[in-house]
Formats: sequence, structure tokens, C-alpha cells
Amino acid sequence: MVERLFLRDLVTFKEAELNFEPGLVVFSGPSGAGKSVLISAILTAFGHPAKSAASLCEVNLKKPRGLKHEAYEFEETIAIKSLKKEKLRYFIDGQGISRKVLQSLFAPYVSYLSVRDSKGMESESLIALLDRYLASGDKDYKKLLKEYTKRYRTYREKVQQLEKIRQSEKEMAEKIEFARYEIEKIDKIDPRPGEEEEMLTVKQQLSRIDKLKEALEEASEIFRFESSVEEVYRLLDKDVSAFSEAMNQLRADFEESETLAAELEETDVEAVLDRLGELAELKRRYGSVEEALAYRDAKRKELEGYTHMEQDKSLLEQYLQIEFGELHTLASRISLARKKAAAEVEERAAVYLSELKLPPIQFVFETGALGEFGLDGIAISLGESSMETLSGGEFNRVRLALLAAAMPKEQKESGVLILDEIDANVSGDESIAIAEMIAALSKVYQVFAISHQPHLAAKASQHILVHKSEGVSHAAVLDENGRIAEISRIIAGEKPTEQAVAFARKLRGM
Repeated sequence: MVERLFLRDLVTFKEAELNFEPGLVVFSGPSGAGKSVLISAILTAFGHPAKSAASLCEVNLKKPRGLKHEAYEFEETIAIKSLKKEKLRYFIDGQGISRKVLQSLFAPYVSYLSVRDSKGMESESLIALLDRYLASGDKDYKKLLKEYTKRYRTYREKVQQLEKIRQSEKEMAEKIEFARYEIEKIDKIDPRPGEEEEMLTVKQQLSRIDKLKEALEEASEIFRFESSVEEVYRLLDKDVSAFSEAMNQLRADFEESETLAAELEETDVEAVLDRLGELAELKRRYGSVEEALAYRDAKRKELEGYTHMEQDKSLLEQYLQIEFGELHTLASRISLARKKAAAEVEERAAVYLSELKLPPIQFVFETGALGEFGLDGIAISLGESSMETLSGGEFNRVRLALLAAAMPKEQKESGVLILDEIDANVSGDESIAIAEMIAALSKVYQVFAISHQPHLAAKASQHILVHKSEGVSHAAVLDENGRIAEISRIIAGEKPTEQAVAFARKLRGM
């Protein structure tokens, strides 16, 4: 419920402050006084596009049931403020908020009907109307709808995941093939860390094998003189042990060199050179043998990931197949409940429409593909006419009758309903019927209505007069005498007759 409106510098208003009551709030006054400006100020506060904006506008309201947003924490009384300097900025409880977020936040709680508006009869709007009607009196349906909505959103997320996998299947196949090729290429070479250094050493030794053998052969002559040298040491009476140890070490080194030479003679030089070529190629591509091995391990993990994606795809397909069937069952139950509710609303709306001299409406259901709202597509026909062929006035009176007929079964606050000259250009009987419907709606909604008809003004729980003085607009809440005077003006003009005053008193039950 909107409790207060304050604005400054809006079109012909310099300043206005109004405190509102629950129920039906009617704005009346001469044409051009600024009634639509006040209505637009309320709409702008809830994020609707602004034709013109106040330099300052504040709206205070009670927090609607169920209102929540992850970025905001709401008190029981919410303050919405807009400031216009270089651009229009919005605040909610002192925190900045975009117009788009503000509008989406309050869209479920603030409805707007204008004589110039031709929206509200789309399939989604009609589905929402029937769902609200059902949920208000049937907790099981509310749970059913909540379960379907939650599961369908998860289902759509999984469908999108599967679509992404399928779209990338060709690319994924190419990546799998490339990863396997890279792994096989490195595995075929099967390098070892430090192997290149070993091969280079062998290559270097091979290049000196002939010189080594020749040197060994010549140097081996030293052992022929070993005993003679030892004899000299004995004759000189010197310690020969150091010489003997050196000769033993030399003999061991020569034997090792001879063994190496023998092994090198059996080594395939071409194989060594080929191996060095393979290792050099790995080094060129990857930087080093160690980096090549790390790259291969990374590709193996990548390949495992692709395998998991294939498994995920298979599991997703199985899940979606099962979930589609279960969602279809839930949607069918929802559709049956909606059709039953539609019949009830049709019957209730027929009473209102009859008073408006309009034929009954019929909900037309079409079964479509499974979607966010189930299987249903819904349209409305009025007698033999489709909604597209109706005049603006007829269209909005049907909308009003629908709203009244689909009021929650449990009488509780449903939000704010804003009506802009919804009873314009209607006959007396139609005006009475519209006033009755709006009065009924005001038991559930807080209704703001601009009216030029006495019947609606008479039923208001609060009547606000909008008038101009020296080009400046003013708004004031009328007391009972003021209401009689304003209703008389609506009936008979600026100089009401005694009959007009008497009729105004009659309408007010006086």
C-alpha cells in the first residue's frame, strides 16, 4: 500500500504532498488540472518510463508480501526517491537502484490500466491471472506451480548445457584427435630427462674412438717398465707403495677405457645421430625434454576431460528425457486446473459484463510445446469477437471485469492498481457497473483512479481534488462537504444545480 507521495517541481506542480488511505483513492478535477501528472508520478516511482520527472519525488509504502531482492534488505515501510539533476536517479531506502531493476522489482505488485492502453490480454498475462486466482485459494496448486517452475528452470539450464556440448562436438572431436596425436608422438620418442646430454657424450666419445684406441695402445707400453721402476725404488731403499698404487689405478683406468672403446665399437652411430635428431626436434617444439613430458601429461589430462564431457553428455540426455516426461505430467495437471479456474472466472465475469452490456468471455486454450508456463497458450474471445477487434473502451472494461472476476478467493492485499480514466466515455449504466467493479477490486487492491464520473467518485474511500490556480496545480484531500461539492460539479458543471447536489448526496448515501 502506498502511504505518501511528495513531489517538487513537476510540470505545473511546484510542490505536492499527499497521505493516502487504503481502498479506493479517486482523483478528480477539471481537465488539464494535473490529475494524470500525479498518476504518472506514482508510476514513475515504481520504475515506469517518465514522460516528465519531478526534481524530487518521494513515495512511501508498506512492504508488499513476498518482496525481496538479493541486493536489498527491506524494512516494513519502504521509501522510494527519485532526483532529477542532469539525469534522473532512483533510490530505494537510500540505496541507488536502476529504473529497470526498480520496475522489475515492483512489477508483480503494481498494475496499470489506461483507456489508451491495449496491453494485458497476452497469453502470459492471462496465465498469470488464472495462476493468482488458483494459488489464492488452493495451497496444493501453489505448491504444484512452484515445483514446476523450479524444475523447469533447472531443466532449461540442463538443456542449454547439452546444447553447448553439442555445438562444440565438432571442435571437441578435433581437439581430441590433436591431443591423441601429440601424446602418441611424444610417447613414440619416449624421452628421458638428461638423455640428450648422455647422447651428446656418446657422440663426442665416438668421434674420438680411433684416437683413443691408438693412444691406449701406445700408452700400454708403460707397463713393460713397471717392474724395472720398482727395482730402482728397492735399490734406492725408497717406499715403492705410492708408485704401485698409481700404476694399479692407471691399469684400472686403461681397462675401463678399453671396455668403453669395445662398447663404442658396437654402438650404432646412425642410431645415436637419429636419436639426437628426435630429441633436438622435441627441444625445438617444446623447449626441453622435461617441458615435452609436461606437455604430454597436460594433454593426457585434457583428454580425460573430453572423455568426461562425453559422459556428461550421455548423463544429460538421460536426465532430460526422464525430466521432460515428468514435467509434461506436471504441466498437464496445471493445465487441467487452469481450465477449471477459467470456467469459474468466465461465470463470475459474465455478471460484470452483463451489467456493462457486453457478452460473456471465453478462455481459449491451445496446447503448445513445453515451456516456462507449462503447455498452455491462452487467448480470450468476447462473444463472437476477438480482443483485437474491440474498441479501447471495450477492451479495458473487459480487463476490469476480468480483474474483478479473478480476485483472490481469500480477501487479502494484492498490491496497487492504477486506473487512468478507465470509465471515460461510458453511459450511465456502464459507469455504475464500472464503479461497482472498481469498488469490489478496492477490497483487495489499493486503487488509484482518475475519474470524470460521479458514481466512482462517490464510492471512493478517499477523494482528492486536483485544480489549478494562476497556472499552478494543487491537490487536496476533500472532506465530506468538499466531496459533495466536487461530485455535484462532475454531474452538472462549474455551477451545479440543486438537483445535482441532491443526487451527489444520494450517491454518498446521505
